[in-house]
Amino acid sequence: MARRTIPRIAISLGDPSGIGGEVTAKALRALRGELSPLVFGDPRVFARDLGGLGLPVLAPGEPLPARGALVAVTHLPAAAVRPGRPARAGGAAQLAYLEAAFDSVRRGEAAALCTAPVSKAQVARALPGFVGHTEWLEARCGVSRSVMMLAGERLRVALATNHVAFARLGRALTARRIAETIRIAHRALRDDLGIARPRIALAALNPHAGEEGAFGGEERALLARALALAARGGAAAAGPFPADSVFFRAALGEFDAVVALYHDQGLIPVKLLDAVGGDPAVNVTLGLPIVRTSPDHGVAYGIAGKGKASPASMIAALRLAARIARVRARGRR
Repeated sequence: MARRTIPRIAISLGDPSGIGGEVTAKALRALRGELSPLVFGDPRVFARDLGGLGLPVLAPGEPLPARGALVAVTHLPAAAVRPGRPARAGGAAQLAYLEAAFDSVRRGEAAALCTAPVSKAQVARALPGFVGHTEWLEARCGVSRSVMMLAGERLRVALATNHVAFARLGRALTARRIAETIRIAHRALRDDLGIARPRIALAALNPHAGEEGAFGGEERALLARALALAARGGAAAAGPFPADSVFFRAALGEFDAVVALYHDQGLIPVKLLDAVGGDPAVNVTLGLPIVRTSPDHGVAYGIAGKGKASPASMIAALRLAARIARVRARGRR
């Protein structure tokens, strides 16, 4: 029997004042033997949260052991790593961890990237214009478009738009963009998750999918054009379906994924299933040349340092990163 490959996963530790270190440590204990972690962060956070893992602490550029390591990217003062009390230096640190972890994947030192939560506001102080991992990775990878998907065991949702103010949504939602989202999701479901014939549903914009034009004409015009464009590109999708029913239909197994038109339309059902249904979701960026996943939660300052943070989403994120990395490696053989 062939020996199962243990992929090396680069992990950026996120906000040193948040729960990134805690959930990473808990997840790595639960996944011991399933992957080789390469964690990028700060020695103070390593000592506080990850010291019990028995991993060596290395400086950037040192040779990497097969069983994993902690890479000290910054050396912050104690005041900058206090749980629940973000410091200005933490914004630049979060960006530095992300940069270092991303670079390790691009150099081939790791097979995938998993990002612990960052504070977008904190990082934006160090990098004006930063709005999230997805957009940053899209720019760094030089791709014209990527897609944010929230993936659980029961429900997968791909977003046509990410962090767009609702007032600007009308300009952002074009038939081409929606069709691209469907095509990228279709390809990822097939090539990264092994679903031979992906069943994708498109969520409507208006109540009751417009009720034959009574509540808006976007379904008959904009969304119909998007579905036709996607189909011509080889990625047929069904819909548009009313948003108040399509997500539970997918969760019950009718569809492999739903394309949602805006951020909260897609994330509310995913997070509800996580909270009440015990189905932790993973944020996975589709359409990149690298594998990237992240837990579906924020820095959680309110519980940071109290030992209360659940590692469930981080466990799922690391497992999915390892799974996709293995699938892509097989495809390159």
